[in-house]
Formats: sequence, structure tokens, C-alpha cells
Amino acid sequence: MPELPRVAILVGRKGRGTNMARLLTACASGYVPAEGRLVVAPVSGNPAAIRARALGARVEVLDPRSSGYSARLLDLFREERIDWVCLAGFMSLFPSEIVGEYEGRILNIHPALLPRFGGKGMYGIRVHEAVLAAGVTETGCTVHFVTNEYDEGEAILTRSCPVLAGDTPDSLADRVLELEHEAYPEALRMVVLGL
Repeated sequence: MPELPRVAILVGRKGRGTNMARLLTACASGYVPAEGRLVVAPVSGNPAAIRARALGARVEVLDPRSSGYSARLLDLFREERIDWVCLAGFMSLFPSEIVGEYEGRILNIHPALLPRFGGKGMYGIRVHEAVLAAGVTETGCTVHFVTNEYDEGEAILTRSCPVLAGDTPDSLADRVLELEHEAYPEALRMVVLGL
């Protein structure tokens, strides 16, 4: 039986890790024909790292602000023979040398329909505040390939929902997060299978 492709998931400092958990579960169930091999977190005790350990994932702690981060991360990917990288709450611009080596194999999810409401500084609740301020009637999420620019990579999959009259940034965030939980595993399945 051939070896499954290996996936690394990078989480952020404050995230709860719900998208990461969905990706790991989708791999473990066979929905995504890949192995959720590694979770990289900037701190050891954040909710995402705790959740990853509870799901049985190997968790490595690397702070993107530390010197030598890119080289250490690339060494870790090579050691684990990582094929695909998923960003789930990772807020920094991804290191260009890793983008170059993994071109077309790094995915991110954004809580809006790109290209609107994307770019530097557009993350988390800020995105939903901007959506509401713009008065648009539809929002959603976009899974896209990662490039050397924030939110500029080709879209793989989008999911949309209406913006309702009584929406707050929090209510909109909750509804979009439900879409993210469906879209991210589906997009990873698509790229792993070459669909």
C-alpha cells in the first residue's frame, strides 16, 4: 500500500484550533487521503496546541518571530517528509523560502470572499467588521494557495452565506466559521487528490 501524503498544520498564537482539528479529523477518517503528521504552534500552551495534542498529533513549538525560524521550520518539514502545508490561524506572512520550496502546496483559509476584505491586517474579527461596514449582502470564506503576498494566491474553493440585517461581527464570524469547517477539509481533499 502506498504511503499517504503528509500534512503539516501551522496554527497561530491565539486561535482555538477548530480548523486545525477539522483537518486532522478529516485525515484520520480517510475523507482526506493524507496523514495529519505535524502541528506547529508558536507557543506550547495555547488552545490550538492543547487541542492538537488531545487529537494525538505531534506538536512542535516554533515562534515565527524567533531568529532562524524559516530554517528550523524547513528542517522540520524535511524531517517529517511533509507534502502539504495548511495554515490555520497563522497570521504572519509565510517565509518566502518555504513558499518557494512548497509552491502550490501551501493552503490558507480566509474568512471572506477574496479578493475583497483581504490583505495585510485583515484577519479575525476585523474582516467581519469591514464586511458589515461595506454593506455587502454576501460573505463567506476562501481557501487559497499561499504566495509571498497576503491573500493573493489562487482560490481553490469558496463557500458563501448571506449577511443578515441584524448581524454583528461576532454573529457573522460564527456563521462564516461553520463554512470554514466544511470548506477547508474539502479543499485539502481536492488538492491531495488532484481534483
